[in-house]
Amino acid sequence: MADQVASMCEQLIKAVNVMMDAETNQRYRLEALKFCEEFKEKCPFSVPCGLQLADKSQAAVIRHFGLQILEHVIKFQWNSMSQQDKVHLKNCTMELLKTGTYPILEEESHIKDALSRIVVEMIKREWPQHWPDMLKEMDTLTSFGDTQTELVMLILLRLAEDVITFQTLPSQRRRDIQQTLTQNMDGIFTFLLTILQRHVDEYRRLKRVPGNELKARAHCRVGVATLNTLAGYVDWVALVHITNENCHLLEILCLLLGEPELQLEAAECLLIAISRKGKLEDRMPLMLLFNDVAMHYILSAAQSADGTGVTEDQPERTGLREMRYTFLKRLCQVLCALGSQLCALVGSTAEVEVPGNLSKYMEAFLAFTTHPSLFLRSSTMTTWGNMLRHEVLSKAPIIVQMATKYLKATTTNLVKTGFPSKNDSPACEYARIDFDSDEDFNTFFNSFRAQQGEVIRHACKIAPLEAFQIAGEWLQYQINTPINTGNSMSKSGEGFCSVLSPSAVQWDAVTFFTESVMGQLFKVLEKEKLPVDQGVELLQAVVNYETRNPLILSCVLSNLSTLFPFILHRPQFIPKVFSKIFPSITFELVEESKAPRTRAVKNVRRHACSSIIRMCRDYPDFILPCFDMLYTQVKKLFASEMLLTQMEKCALMEALVLLSNQFKDYGKQKAFLEELMAPVTERWLSEEMRSVLWDPASFLAFVGADQVVNDPESEDQMGINRSRISLCVYTILGVVKRARWPPRLEEAEAGGFVVGYTPAGAPIYRNPCAEPLLALLPNLLALIRTHNNLYLPENQARLSETFRQTYDVMDVEKNLILAIPQPVLDMYDSPVYKSSLERMQGFFCTLYDNCYHVLGYASLALQQDFYTIEGLAEQLLGSALIHLEHVPDHRLRPLFRVFMKPLVTSCPPEYYDSLLSPLLGLLFSHLHQRLNLRWQVINQRTSVCGPDEDECSGENQFTQEMLEERLVRLVTREVMDLLAMSCISRKLPEAAGNKEDAEGDEERMVTDSAQLNLSQTPEELTELGKCLLQHEDIYMTLLAISFNSLSWKDTANCQRAATLVCWALLRQVVGGNLLPEAVTWLFTCVLSGLQIHGQHDGCNAVLTQLALLIYDALRPRYIELRTIMNQIPKIHPEQLEQFDQKTVNPTLQKAGEKKRKDQFKKLIAGTVGKPLGQQFKKEVHIRNLPSLFKKVKPSKDIVSDSTTAGLVELFSPEHHDH
Repeated sequence: MADQVASMCEQLIKAVNVMMDAETNQRYRLEALKFCEEFKEKCPFSVPCGLQLADKSQAAVIRHFGLQILEHVIKFQWNSMSQQDKVHLKNCTMELLKTGTYPILEEESHIKDALSRIVVEMIKREWPQHWPDMLKEMDTLTSFGDTQTELVMLILLRLAEDVITFQTLPSQRRRDIQQTLTQNMDGIFTFLLTILQRHVDEYRRLKRVPGNELKARAHCRVGVATLNTLAGYVDWVALVHITNENCHLLEILCLLLGEPELQLEAAECLLIAISRKGKLEDRMPLMLLFNDVAMHYILSAAQSADGTGVTEDQPERTGLREMRYTFLKRLCQVLCALGSQLCALVGSTAEVEVPGNLSKYMEAFLAFTTHPSLFLRSSTMTTWGNMLRHEVLSKAPIIVQMATKYLKATTTNLVKTGFPSKNDSPACEYARIDFDSDEDFNTFFNSFRAQQGEVIRHACKIAPLEAFQIAGEWLQYQINTPINTGNSMSKSGEGFCSVLSPSAVQWDAVTFFTESVMGQLFKVLEKEKLPVDQGVELLQAVVNYETRNPLILSCVLSNLSTLFPFILHRPQFIPKVFSKIFPSITFELVEESKAPRTRAVKNVRRHACSSIIRMCRDYPDFILPCFDMLYTQVKKLFASEMLLTQMEKCALMEALVLLSNQFKDYGKQKAFLEELMAPVTERWLSEEMRSVLWDPASFLAFVGADQVVNDPESEDQMGINRSRISLCVYTILGVVKRARWPPRLEEAEAGGFVVGYTPAGAPIYRNPCAEPLLALLPNLLALIRTHNNLYLPENQARLSETFRQTYDVMDVEKNLILAIPQPVLDMYDSPVYKSSLERMQGFFCTLYDNCYHVLGYASLALQQDFYTIEGLAEQLLGSALIHLEHVPDHRLRPLFRVFMKPLVTSCPPEYYDSLLSPLLGLLFSHLHQRLNLRWQVINQRTSVCGPDEDECSGENQFTQEMLEERLVRLVTREVMDLLAMSCISRKLPEAAGNKEDAEGDEERMVTDSAQLNLSQTPEELTELGKCLLQHEDIYMTLLAISFNSLSWKDTANCQRAATLVCWALLRQVVGGNLLPEAVTWLFTCVLSGLQIHGQHDGCNAVLTQLALLIYDALRPRYIELRTIMNQIPKIHPEQLEQFDQKTVNPTLQKAGEKKRKDQFKKLIAGTVGKPLGQQFKKEVHIRNLPSLFKKVKPSKDIVSDSTTAGLVELFSPEHHDH
């Protein structure tokens, strides 16, 4: 046999070398791999070969393969090995641990890892029952030297990871091992801390002695390994082990923060310990870390790490600099975790007082908040927010002081500097470590700014006047500071800022800060305490500030809106504010320029319009006296057709309509709206427009979509036609969106808005815009019908070559659908050039959306006037829902979102049957067929891309298939939202108790049980749902969509449908006479869902629950369900028979509900599909050992008893010899 082993080892060494040689031909490499794999599976002398190859005389790659062989034997052949072979392998492994490796600093880390894995695999199979002295043996091993001590640390760490973190073994074995670890945890922690203390002391002693550097490094390596192992246990052991002996462990970790070679691992271990949840009283000892000594060590370590490397003239090596920065991050997280514990304990039942030296902690925390690193600053935000809104802490004098300091710090933090591509800030150095590009930095900074805004608002509640003073001084400073364009010159011309110019980023920051502060100031302070004089003075300074820089002008307009509430105390300044805003509506950089406007200029104009709308919406009473002045100004702007865009015109109209709501006089407001809409009404109802809107061919010709465009200048006339149609629809939308009756009933009655009362006593209102709008509605419905007709093949053929892709998804929409971020840097300066096709696409897209918006708002705003339109159902069926089979997916979403949902929610119950039933019946019937077809294509689609094609698609960022699939997912979710909203009235369960005191596993159990209890928190049908139930065809369609959706490849949709919709719909008819085929189909749908989505825990739980509900409700009457169960793979007929009998005869049931669920889950386990990555994986089988929890009855089987005794004896230390 020795010759065979030697020969085989020789072949294996050759095969491994062939595999690992970079020059090897792919064919030979595959043959070598196949040979090695077959050897592992079939060779009868794997163990001697593995041991020979693992000998330290071999090359590292060969040794690693030898250890892999041994691991494979333990994983897949252990159950079939004899006791003698098991013990032989165990003893050989222990020998390898003692003598089979090189010294600690020479040995390869992957060899150590492989060796530790072998031991852990044996422990998982035999400890504690058959290897009771394992921990003693590990302790003994550490006496053999540093190398063995490190290996023991690796073994203990991997054991904790496999058992607790990854849970890679059966539940009973996991419980046995975890229970034994827990019972021995005092000893384990003492052992680990002793090892750590011993080797750290030796390291500190030897590193000072010249010539002992290698010995010192060896002790340091053991220290690092021990800290890593501690980190693997600190996360889950009982808190008492961490806080024992007055937090001795935490004291050691704090001391190690000052050791450069050990500080990172010590900080990570400390972070895990401080981040622990659990009972509040158990966490109280953690407050010791707020004492002066612990805080001193943390601060000293932070100062030492921050003072090295990045700021010195002689920079460190990149690796060392990054390691110190990583350590700083961990320290920052440690302080944040301490803050979280403070917030949890102070003011709680634990009765913890505010620490006396909280100021020291807060100064340290503030230092991280003002650090140049964007990541460190961002890391502190959550803790700032928690402390500033804490009921007790927020009142502590030190926190009030720190709130002001924080606000001052944000004046620096909000300024967008430190891009990785630049060198204009200390932050750039850190940004190069944290971010791959300027775009990544920009995205992260925007998120950071949003976090700061939240914290600023909390700080403003604590120190409102100080916040106002800081904002006022900063804004005044910016107003008085000359414009600095810096090196980032704008493409718009000399003297203009780009988005990264120093003045632009400062204005941007002060604007955000002012908005955050002022928004809170008016909520927090009483009216008489408001700093009105200073606020008005600041507002006047903003009004008087003049600039032609579009980016800065946009900020000025924002500040104007933000400070506007102060003017309510000085109404005489209102005209002055509007005189500042109106010129910005027509802002141009170059007057009479033919070039398209830059994005920055467009933003200024939109900003001005939005500011006016916002003021008219929020303060209509104060602005109403200026109504005539505003109306006159708007008329002047409207005099020139080309001066404003259609959207800008609409915005100004909306502002006027909002003010007209304050007339509180139906006749007067109606007359004004008719006057405002007169030009649009005249054009919209003209014979020319009617002929265009009612005929697809005429419409395409009118907008120019049937013409070939060679010269963009030649399409001006068609552009004007398009803009006129857009203006009409924009105007209709603006009026129906904003026109309302007074909110108070007395005012509405006095103004003539109430026309009667319902039988229930609710007032029936009339909207002043109803009459003029209803006259325009037929042409609007005709436009929607024409729009849907445009997708018919004969009308698509009318499109010219230039506009052939008009109905495709626009690039902007594609990026939104696929969640591809848009580049935002330096995009404000360039003129926005659009091709003829892009302009046409934008026109059709906006027009389509706006038409549905009008219908949605009409149902909400006109109420009775809308729902009583004669033949409304037929009109909507003949327009909005016509030819849906030709409408592409991306155009369907507005139909659901902005039209059908408002229509359903606003509809009075008396119109459910006459209006909603036919509409929803047709819509859901179409969607059922459409989605089934779409998902069938997706489910059957197989990937045919090779590696090169994958790379290509990655470069292109998306493919047509990806886009189509994503669209189908979005449409599916919209459909299910509409279905659930129409039919299901959800009764939410009561909120779970305080999870703060719970461990992670308990939190997960709470979540799971909340999802599982479908029957305990029943969803009921809405009144509309009950109405639809009366129409059998509609109801069957709803059931079909819901149950079919369980097997569509969209996990989120499956979970939502199974939780919310399926049982709620089915429960209404389970008592009726369902066809056996229908019952079979319903149950099969759920099992199909399990096959596709069962790999996900959330889906598995709700689908299993749904299947059990169906089985319990229908099995007593339908034997067909038993037939389906018999077809489930790997089902146990006897267990099924027992379960089935108890279902048919409920009197036989003794098991509790949870036990029944578990039994049913095991029965249908064969239906659960595996993820692709697991489908071809060889399964590892670990046998259960005699349970530690139950007393085993004395066995009379002498052979069995002797077998167990033999294993225990053979695995004892006395039998280590071969």
